[in-house]
Parts: sequence; structure tokens; C-alpha cells
Amino acid sequence: MSEEHVLRFDDAGLVPAVVQDADSGAVLMLGYMNRESIARTFETGRVTFWSRSRGELWEKGATSGNTLQFVSVAKNCEANSLLVQARQVGPTCHTGNTTCYYRPLDPAVDLPGD
Repeated sequence: MSEEHVLRFDDAGLVPAVVQDADSGAVLMLGYMNRESIARTFETGRVTFWSRSRGELWEKGATSGNTLQFVSVAKNCEANSLLVQARQVGPTCHTGNTTCYYRPLDPAVDLPGD
């Protein structure tokens, strides 16, 4: 396999992973995965990430019960990010929303000034 097809992790050994609902197509969340979390996802069938804040593996829903059941994963054309297809069991966002992307961006308010 040529080098251009090998998944490219950042300097911390992570790759961004966008999670999409396998049925509706809704974008649910963004997480970060490393080699171990990808392997664990394939082994268990439950989407697992690397928690940058805690410095440990994090299986989505391990404590809340709001899990992401793994369906498939694809890498982008540059092999530097992932698209994970999953089925949600309960809301994905810790706020109780179905998706983490529920707040519209207002440039006048949300962009830092000069």
C-alpha cells in the first residue's frame, strides 16, 4: 500500500473523527481517535475516542448509557480525518441534544474581535 493511503495521525497520535448518524445523515459530534480507540471501536462495536482532556480512552456513553453503535468508518482523501457512521442510543450531546451541532453561529457575537 502506498504511503498516501496510510492514515495520518497528528503529532499527538490523534486523528479527528466526525460522527454521523448512519440512518439520518445528521452530524452528531466530533471526537479524536488514536490507534487504540480505533481498534477498540472495531472490537466492541461501540465508538470509542481518546479524551484529550483526561488523557484516556473514552467509550461514548460508558457512564450515561447514551452510546454510539459502530456501523462503519471511512478516511478522507488526505487520510487525515475519519467519518464514523453510527447509530445513537440516546442523545449524543452531553446537553441532552440529539447532536452537538444545535447552536447557530452568529459572526457578530461568536467571532473574536481584533
